[in-house]
Amino acid sequence: MTKDIHIPLEDTLQKHFGYASFRPLQKEIIEHIIAGNDAVVLMPTGGGKSMCYQLPALVLDGLTLVVSPLIALMKDQVEALRSNGIQAAYLNSSLSSVEEAEINNDLQNGLIKLLYVSPERLFSGSFLSYLGTLNLKLIAIDEAHCISSWGHHFRPEYSKLAIVKKQFPAIPSVALTATADKAVRSDIGELLGLHQPKYFISSFDRPNLSLAVLPGRKKWEQIAQIANRHQDECGIIYCSSRKGTETIAAKLQNAGFSANFYHAGLKPDVRDAVQNEFIEGTTNIICATVAFGMGIDKSNVRFVIHHNLPKNLEGYYQEIGRAGRDGQPAETILFYSYADVQTQLNFIEDIDNEQYRQIQLAKLDRIKEYAEAQVCRRKILLSYFSETPPDKDCGNCDVCKNPPKYFDGTKLAQMALSAIYRSKEKVGITTLVDILKGAYSQSVREHGYDQIKTFGVGRETTNFAWVLYIQQFIQQGVLELDYKDSYRLKLTSISQDILFNNKSVRLVNYDTIKERQAEQKKVKIKPVKIALEYDDALFAALRGLRNDIASKIGKPSYVVFSNASLEDMSARMPATIQEFMQVNGVGQHKTRQYAEAFIRCIDDFTGRNPMPLDVLNFEEKSQKTVKKAKPKSTKTPTHLITWKLYEEGYDPEDISLQRQLAPTTVYTHLARLLTEGYEVDIFKLVSEEELESVKKAVKELGRMDMLKPYYDYLEEQINYGKLRVALAHIWETSG
Repeated sequence: MTKDIHIPLEDTLQKHFGYASFRPLQKEIIEHIIAGNDAVVLMPTGGGKSMCYQLPALVLDGLTLVVSPLIALMKDQVEALRSNGIQAAYLNSSLSSVEEAEINNDLQNGLIKLLYVSPERLFSGSFLSYLGTLNLKLIAIDEAHCISSWGHHFRPEYSKLAIVKKQFPAIPSVALTATADKAVRSDIGELLGLHQPKYFISSFDRPNLSLAVLPGRKKWEQIAQIANRHQDECGIIYCSSRKGTETIAAKLQNAGFSANFYHAGLKPDVRDAVQNEFIEGTTNIICATVAFGMGIDKSNVRFVIHHNLPKNLEGYYQEIGRAGRDGQPAETILFYSYADVQTQLNFIEDIDNEQYRQIQLAKLDRIKEYAEAQVCRRKILLSYFSETPPDKDCGNCDVCKNPPKYFDGTKLAQMALSAIYRSKEKVGITTLVDILKGAYSQSVREHGYDQIKTFGVGRETTNFAWVLYIQQFIQQGVLELDYKDSYRLKLTSISQDILFNNKSVRLVNYDTIKERQAEQKKVKIKPVKIALEYDDALFAALRGLRNDIASKIGKPSYVVFSNASLEDMSARMPATIQEFMQVNGVGQHKTRQYAEAFIRCIDDFTGRNPMPLDVLNFEEKSQKTVKKAKPKSTKTPTHLITWKLYEEGYDPEDISLQRQLAPTTVYTHLARLLTEGYEVDIFKLVSEEELESVKKAVKELGRMDMLKPYYDYLEEQINYGKLRVALAHIWETSG
């Protein structure tokens, strides 16, 4: 039941966190939760979603339980809360029995406002019953996308969390995530058992982030250039392997950069030390696997590089979101190569659950399309998260800065949208192309799509071009691909405007895309630095004071003040307690602890006469993993689907686009078909010269199961797809 509560939330925000105003949606969410209602909150990385449950925890008279998946994430959150004078704790395997006993004692005495636990701890022993003895007032589930098998980071242990709501039905619950597409959003509230939750979806637009995709060749040279233009600034380089992090970090160190590496193979204390050095600013560049960065509130990361292709757009978006959290310009770069696509495909092929495997294949296709796209990349990201993109291109991505030639594709869009509308949004890309081309495929005949008015209206456009245009419609938010409904295409609000209000659509044509893909694109995007006007020397003095204090109390420097707070302090140069409390990120607790030292430091630096400081008189209140049964595999003979298209005259490139597969996968299918006796014309796939080169490699190296030795021997002149087909032909003909 909704309660009528009037609480000066801004005062609480200022007092405990030092912020004068809320970010978009925060206050509305907080009021909704305090009133006793359930909520699902989607906010991008850096959007302030933690505040949505941390501030209610301070207002509500009791305990807030926070379910979090990672120990490192819990530690960072608790450390930050304690630095603001807020009583918070976590229970996990990193604690000693003595430490855990102290926390339980504090819980029994009502001294803790926020308690962080993992799902495993939540369901261990009698912990749920124990919670019932505490004054529980709010349940927050962080990283809530982990509950959905449609998501990018499904965790089976999250699937039991609905039990918590059943046990505490009257306690308001809030589920939070920074990355969830429409399919995952619909799962979160339902699978957690929330009661009529209200969905709060913040904008995913981060206009201060530049977006660029660069070819995955000569990566080190490009990384060195990027690091050079961000001298003495902070950056993160994400790599897919532990060895990759170590290799790039060593190269950066040898080139004179302050760099280190981070991955799961390091001992916990070493990982903590590396992370703290980065947060404190003693290390500028971290080369890391994707585990790095969760929950880190470092505002001044100026660049994020993806050395390898991420698995999906959710992970990619979450990782680039760690740049520019201070609102200042930051650079994001993704290196793209088909080798990375093949690596991800190999990982996905090892997934036993067929449905989940197909989902991950579809998500890989989407990030592959993003990397290859010739439309505004920001529009693609917004559309992916079901946010209607603006009509105007962003002007801050590599495509916008080096735009292709567009043509008016409104009529083509209307043809496609009309076909989807008349087929009641029940078709995928392949069937839609069949309808537009007037092809009497099995799907068209079975569902009577040859009887609809738009059947065959797009005969003059090639199959390949139609697939490219449909991909652009998806990327621009004109269409949505519904994962939960067999990957069928759905109309959007933009679709309605195109169909009924003649809204125009721009497209890049087939020839332009081919030309641009053939180019060695070397676009460099250098963000314009918009800095606060402050004295660098004063900032250095304040940073030195902060580091000294942190060293004395045995805490990371950011626990005292973030760099963003020191920059604001350097610009404001507060002389009184009241002025000090206006600094961004300074609340009452930190004012009581540090105001005098920092104000006197500013006095000494500026040579001004010290003013008497007011007496501080603030009011302060004391304050087993369950595995799902694997469904039986229902794998379809995917290589035979490829065979059908090949028989119909499609070449491998057309098949890869129609089926949304990597070209290498299509060639793998064709190689298998060769070995199974199907009549595949080898010379439609490889030239005689290429086949002879492969035969020579086989003669020199002998028969091997691995492709790479042949690939290296041929000096990378024949790609893996063609190589696989050529070898299959050689093995079959040689016996």
